[in-house]
Amino acid sequence: MSAPTIRTVYLNGAFLPENEAHLSIFDRGFLFGDGIYEVTAVLDGKLIDSALHMARLERSVGEIGGCLPITTDEIVEIEKRLVAENQLTEGVVYLQYTRGAEDRNFFYAEDLPPTLVIFTQTKTLEHVAAVEKGLKVKSMPDQRWARRDIKSVCLLPQVMAKRAAKAEGFDEAWLVENGVVTEGASSTGYIVTRDGRIVTRANSHATLPGCTRLAILDLAREAGLALEERPFSVEEAKTAAEAWLTSASNFIVPITNIDGVAVGDGTPGPMFKRLRALYMENARRTAI
Repeated sequence: MSAPTIRTVYLNGAFLPENEAHLSIFDRGFLFGDGIYEVTAVLDGKLIDSALHMARLERSVGEIGGCLPITTDEIVEIEKRLVAENQLTEGVVYLQYTRGAEDRNFFYAEDLPPTLVIFTQTKTLEHVAAVEKGLKVKSMPDQRWARRDIKSVCLLPQVMAKRAAKAEGFDEAWLVENGVVTEGASSTGYIVTRDGRIVTRANSHATLPGCTRLAILDLAREAGLALEERPFSVEEAKTAAEAWLTSASNFIVPITNIDGVAVGDGTPGPMFKRLRALYMENARRTAI
């Protein structure tokens, strides 16, 4: 058996072998979940939707009163170097910002140097079985905090929801609040009505402003497709013509089953196929 490949990672200004990168036990990301993360897809060795991810990173860090230690342009160059050094063709780049490390205290020092970690992960993104057969989602109560628009590292409710869904044979959890779907545990949800309108929630504090979502909606508008940004219920989704999810690590994939009920005819629909083709073409054309 060959030895596992040791990746190069980035930690606070240094490029290091992954087994030499160490964080303080006093880091506020570890003690308080006081941090932000981003995941950027890599296809053909290039970053997908990078500008959208950097804009969301800046916004999320600003919303918690933080400050990035370097510019987003510098971050992109670091990500490109890691992709090259780790010979990543397809997968993701993970970035995590935390407030920094100091003795445990709810009231953090204002001049605390932040922590910035970036690493790559190999993952199949394009040719996945879900594109052909679809995913099954399980609806369950949304137990998260009220500022879901901030891409916080506090993901315990999502971890619990996805684990519970998997235990029942589902691929993803759709989180439900006040009778309507907020979003997936790690994705944005959509339905297509019987008369061909694409429906997804508008951005607010209730949902994460998805980067892939933004790209997909822009492409749908350019194609002249009908869009509605509004909430929808689980029952409406079960009777829809199609359902999908988007995320950086899935791009766009169909949902063919909700709570054991087939969506449409139980196979990926024509609207999904059209938008996936448009997205993949655009992703490759705009990748950096």
